[in-house]
Amino acid sequence: MSSSAPPPFDPADPLGLDDLLAPEEKAVRDTVRSWAADRVMPHIAEWYERGELPGIRELARELGSIGALGMSLTGYGCAGASAVQYGLACLELEAADSGIRSLVSVQGSLAMYAIHRYGSEEQKQRWLPRMASGEAIGCFGLTEPDHGSDPAGMRTHAKRDGGDWVLSGRKMWITNGSVASVAVVWARTDEGVRGFVVPTDTPGFSAPEIRHKWSLRASVTSELVMDGVRLPADAVLPEVTGLRGPLSCLNHARYGIVWGAMGAARSSFEAALEYSRTREQFGRPIGGFQLTQAKLADMALELHKGVLLAHHLGRRMDAGRLRPEQVSFGKLNNVREAIEICRTSRTILGANGISLEYPVMRHATNLESVLTYEGTVEMHQLVLGKALTGVDAFR
Repeated sequence: MSSSAPPPFDPADPLGLDDLLAPEEKAVRDTVRSWAADRVMPHIAEWYERGELPGIRELARELGSIGALGMSLTGYGCAGASAVQYGLACLELEAADSGIRSLVSVQGSLAMYAIHRYGSEEQKQRWLPRMASGEAIGCFGLTEPDHGSDPAGMRTHAKRDGGDWVLSGRKMWITNGSVASVAVVWARTDEGVRGFVVPTDTPGFSAPEIRHKWSLRASVTSELVMDGVRLPADAVLPEVTGLRGPLSCLNHARYGIVWGAMGAARSSFEAALEYSRTREQFGRPIGGFQLTQAKLADMALELHKGVLLAHHLGRRMDAGRLRPEQVSFGKLNNVREAIEICRTSRTILGANGISLEYPVMRHATNLESVLTYEGTVEMHQLVLGKALTGVDAFR
């Protein structure tokens, strides 16, 4: 039996989860954290208040330079990182802001992933190196104005016309849409649902930006409008037909959200913990009161359980053993608990909690979008319900 004493208790890592990380994993985490601290944190409150993400193309190139775009993909200029390394990057990016993590998730886990997994070699060579470097930004068009949770009802369609395809329809709530050079758009065809790689300068394609958002304000969100967009025969993704194509992409992106939500939660928790140590009421710091300590203890429990869950799912993904139902487990739990951590943190900060001088309300409102996109609470509950009972309750 070892007689060595355990290390001191670390409030930032109460479970000692850093011990689970290899040196190269910590290096990825620290690189992304340093970038976010330097390039995002000094400006994010202003960007959020203005409802803008200025310099997004420059930010994309910087993210490309640190290997954060399509980082879990291999070849074509991608970093070939592990799932855990990618998850740690998502956590650090969302600790800065959900909009920044969304930029990276949509670029790498949706647009690039679709081309990498289902595209032709020509499509991969044309787009992936430029997207990995951040020179080209991509978006992913699945959700429509009238069809979100039920993508099988999509109305966007593509028809063959001689040797071409003609694509028409609308997509809604598309991150990166109005700044993208390429869009991966899913449409109904006579052969089933197909994906199309659409250069955004193609005639008939437009991407008006969506304004008046109260969530993900430091993020570019757009509508995609396809009005008789004529595409060559080789614009279609050749390696997939049916909804399994877009759904597999969503599963990859949801995995990043499992980690990312804990970044927003960590940022809010740290703000509340620091505030509790310095804010005095009734002649003492509020962190010395039992009710405040109970809140902090409960938040720490859920935060670090969520990180441990994300880590476990990452190891399973790296081993090729991660199932979609397990991703639903993580997305449902971690986003829901992250929102509760933000709300509880806000109560500790009192009125100051609504100020952009602190990150808490910004994270809380961002997470309201993260809770809904890429599978609502109800959809993930039904995924797990079906897995548990064997009965499909979606219809």
